[in-house]
Amino acid sequence: QVQLAESGGGLVQAGGSLALSCVASGSIFRPNIMGWYRQAPGKQRELVATMSSGSTTNYADSVKGRFTISRDNAKNMVFLQMSSLKPEDTAVYYCNVRSLISQNAYWGQGTRVTVSS
Repeated sequence: QVQLAESGGGLVQAGGSLALSCVASGSIFRPNIMGWYRQAPGKQRELVATMSSGSTTNYADSVKGRFTISRDNAKNMVFLQMSSLKPEDTAVYYCNVRSLISQNAYWGQGTRVTVSS
């Protein structure tokens, strides 16, 4: 079993920055993909950014150039640096890890990000 714990959410003004962290514990196998998804009120959960254990990244078009994903494989952590935040970035952000072998995926509880205009 894998547990994920996010931290770093909060309230920030538009144009500001915020950093999210996620640590995974349990039986984490590689190769895998770790990443961030978000769900705004009344909307479906959507991909924000992912990064494979081989460092391949994937970003949603809406965050390209503003958000940066990184990870520390030794510590089983993934980070999301968010800059130039917009009110439309307001959402609950979820950490995710997916094994590329078994395709098993795990989710964190989420951390809320609110961007005020």
